[in-house]
Amino acid sequence: MSLSSTLWWPAPAKLNLFLHITGRRDDGYHLLQTVFVILDYGDGLSFTVTDDGEICRLYAEGAMADVPFEKDLIVRAAQLLQQYSGSSQGVEIDLQKRLPMGGGLGGGSSDAATTLVALNQLWDLGLSIDELAQLGLQLGADVPVFVRGQTAWAEGVGEQIEPIEVKEMWYLVIIPPITVSTAEIFSDSQLIRDTSAITIRDFLAGHTVANTLEAVVEKGYPAVVEALDWLRQYTPARMTGSGACVFAAFEDKVQAEELKAKMPEGWKGFIARGVNRSPLLKLADSYSAG
Repeated sequence: MSLSSTLWWPAPAKLNLFLHITGRRDDGYHLLQTVFVILDYGDGLSFTVTDDGEICRLYAEGAMADVPFEKDLIVRAAQLLQQYSGSSQGVEIDLQKRLPMGGGLGGGSSDAATTLVALNQLWDLGLSIDELAQLGLQLGADVPVFVRGQTAWAEGVGEQIEPIEVKEMWYLVIIPPITVSTAEIFSDSQLIRDTSAITIRDFLAGHTVANTLEAVVEKGYPAVVEALDWLRQYTPARMTGSGACVFAAFEDKVQAEELKAKMPEGWKGFIARGVNRSPLLKLADSYSAG
């Protein structure tokens, strides 16, 4: 029986303003440094709480239909939270999927984080952000960033997170028509794994940074090269995460819109603003207050 339903909860995209690989642990995980910026654009999830203890996805025949139930990060997040909290409640989950898979925008991780944050409220569990972030780390290294919902400096394997503030810029994001395998890129023998570490102060002072994954992705994905080359005719551009999406930053929305209007026919992309505080946290706060 359905007990309650709620609005659409945002699962925002992220951009990596830079990404350096500084080493590799004995277990094979890569050490990195990056800055995550949350965008005001992304997926949306709705949740209808039930009393039967079942986790159901209403989007099984639509978005992400090719993702098996047991591998779906949204489902796994709900199950993990249910097990951790001992809740007997269930939920029906629907999804508005706007972020591409394999695009470097963190869509799956953000969906999982939104599931944790929303169900913590809707199931009335009262878990702290720290607890939710720790659960999220079991699902993926990027999930805690979305749970905490702030522009962040990240180190380690991505789990060492420190909130920072950057200027809230507008971004044009181009979505090449391909999917990039993160595992493939990180296992490439030509990946540079010894980039010198920098400090937050270095970054904020304008120290030269890059995405060291770009060279490997460009080698095997000409569509990424094409998008970067096109953008760089007009402005500095960079790939986010392990790709495939690329982006450029602008002081105001009009500049981004003017360049988007020049994109070649058939190309896909969007404009979004980088925000120091996630729309997910704003909604969670208003839900708690109301």
